[in-house]
Parts: sequence; structure tokens; C-alpha cells
Amino acid sequence: MLILLAGMGLAACSVNEVIKADETELKTTDQPPAEGLLLDIGIVEFDEDIPADNDPDKTGVYPEIRAAEARYLPYHLKTTLQDTGYWGAVRVIPSRKAFTDVTISGKIKESDGEFVTLAIRVDDAQGNEWYQRDYSTQTGVSSYSEHRDRSQDPYQKVFNDIANDLRDYVKALPPDRIHTIRQTSELEFFADMSPEQFGDYISTDDDGHVSIVRLPAENDPAVARLRQIRERDRLVIDTLNEHYANFYYGIAIPYSAWRKSAREESVNYRQVRRSATMQTLMGAVVFAGALAADTRDKSYHQAQMKSSLQAIAMTEGFNTMINGFSRRSESHMHLEAIKELSESFGSEAAPMVVTVEGQTRRLTGTAAAQYESWRRLLKEIYEAETGYPASEDAAGPVRVAEPSD
Repeated sequence: MLILLAGMGLAACSVNEVIKADETELKTTDQPPAEGLLLDIGIVEFDEDIPADNDPDKTGVYPEIRAAEARYLPYHLKTTLQDTGYWGAVRVIPSRKAFTDVTISGKIKESDGEFVTLAIRVDDAQGNEWYQRDYSTQTGVSSYSEHRDRSQDPYQKVFNDIANDLRDYVKALPPDRIHTIRQTSELEFFADMSPEQFGDYISTDDDGHVSIVRLPAENDPAVARLRQIRERDRLVIDTLNEHYANFYYGIAIPYSAWRKSAREESVNYRQVRRSATMQTLMGAVVFAGALAADTRDKSYHQAQMKSSLQAIAMTEGFNTMINGFSRRSESHMHLEAIKELSESFGSEAAPMVVTVEGQTRRLTGTAAAQYESWRRLLKEIYEAETGYPASEDAAGPVRVAEPSD
């Protein structure tokens, strides 16, 4: 009976590890839509979705990792969408205040190197929600192979699924709807930069839906001026995207190593935990069974044999329980290893220093705060072009390397 229990325990302790993950083929086009039908996409930094009472030792969710993923994952989605050929400019944007035709926002519900779940929401400039969906996948051993296609992220299935769904949605939109979306995002920018002139060209209802009240004349000098300002705004966002790109490529190797190690730790942890639980239960059963064994026997020799077997069973049961607790301790060591990896990873994701308008600025804090300073700068440019002294080098931010210690 004990042998049978042991066999059952070993079978229950095994963990079926995925070798090759599922894949989704990315839909691409060799003939992009006409330029007037290309919508620009802005991808907002993802929500880290860390509970206020989060305990990393219990949840395995480390703030250092989530903060990095909130910027890394949107940038990889950007590169995936660009590869499809179905869109205009695709940019990572620090906040929804960066006016664009289509906005993608996301929440990282799960990401541990093995499993990932992203909650994605897509809206257009008119305030219409296209859809909200969860995208999930499980990586495999081959996802982190040294011989894999390095252009494909271990989470690539999720990114391809998002890109394919977006493609299917926009292909179903009539051309006039696409034109209206483009016009609305432009007028929203105009109204933000010059509310006195263009604030009444659009209206927003209580549900956040934006409609066009009237269109400005194409020969209006203010329109030409604001379109130039908008190009500078896009240049600003492109400069921020260089920051995202540097961050993305800078952490690619350590982040991949972390995810690979985290995945291995997660698989090992599950295996140790199952094994520890089964061993403890088996030990308790054997130990209890040994205590309950009836040693009273009319035959002295049989009684002695039963007593000996009872002692052996009690010893084995006790040792099995101790071994189970030891393996639980080992599982906590795996969690500590993950924590050390995350802290090491966080120290490698350093901020950048950029030169803007002749001033050197260190990009620390949130990118949303950085973009707010950019927006103030753009409004200064508009004021300068309408009568105030113009600042030099207003449209040409350049990147400089961060000085080494």
C-alpha cells in the first residue's frame, strides 16, 4: 500500500512543461491603404496594475519589473503594428493628451516570463470605443532558445493577436468614417492649442463622444500655422519615442534573461510546491497509519514484527514530512532568486538625458510629466509665431548620451 501511495505521489508531483508555445501569424500587406486612409496610432504606457497591498514575496509581482514592462511592452507592440503596413505613424505616447487618430491603452494583468495577460482597450479620436479584450499566452522552453528568431518576442503571439484584431476592425470601417476620425484628431489639437479660435469647432457630450460642429477654411492662415505646430508636436513625440527606443533596446538582453529565469523559477516553484504538498500529505498518512496500527497480537513474534514495522513507518512518515517542509523552504529560495533578478534588472533600466531647446534635461519621473513640459513648449512656440519672440531651435530636440560617473 505504501509503495502504491508513493507511486501516486510521484505521478502527482510531475509538472507538464510547455516545450513549444502556440503561435499566431501576423497579417501584413504589400500594398498599404491610400495615405488618406492611414490612421495614426498612439500607444499609451501600460497600467502596471499592482495592488496597493501587493506583497512581492506572495504575488511574485515586482514593481521594478512592472515599471519596465509598462514601457517595454507598448514599444514592442508599436514595432509589430508598424510591420503590418496597415497604419500611418505608430508611436508610444506618455498620456492620452497626445492627440492621435487611434489610442491603445493596456493593463498588465499577468507577466511572469511564462504566462502573460494584457487587457487592451482601443478608442478613436471621436471617443468611440472600438473594443476591450484580454490577450493571453503561455511561453514554452523554445521561446527563450538561443537559436530562436530574436525579432520575435517570447510574448509575440499576444502582439500578433492584437495587431490582427486591429487590422480586421479598421478594414470594416467605411472610408468616410476614417476621414472623420482624422479630421477630429486634428481639430482636437487645434482646440487645445488655441481654444479661443477653435474651441467651438468641436463638441463633446457627457459620454466623451466628440463630434465636428464645423470645419475651418483650408485657406485660413491659423490652420496652416497650427498644422506646422502639430508637425512639431509630432517631432516632440518622435523624440520621446527615441527615449522609449533606447530604453527598449537597452533592457532587451537583461529583460529577456529575467523572463527566462523567472519562467524557470516559476516552473521549478510549482514542481517543488506540488512535491512538497504531496510528500507532506503522504508523510501524514503514513505517520497516522503507523500510530493506528494494532500491535496487539497473540503471537509474540507477530507482535514484535508489527511493532518494528510501526517504528519504521513512523520514522519514514516523520522524515517525509520534514523533507516536505524542507522543499517548501526551497521554493521560497526560488522566490528570493526572482526578487534579486528583478532588483538587478531595475538598476540597468537607467533614464536618459536629452537636449531640448538648448537646455539639457534629464528624463526622470514619468514620461507623462515630461510630455507636459513638451506641451508647454509647443504652446510657447505658437504664441511666438503669433506675435511673441520666437525661441531658437524650437523644433529640433536632439539626444545626448548620459554622462558616465
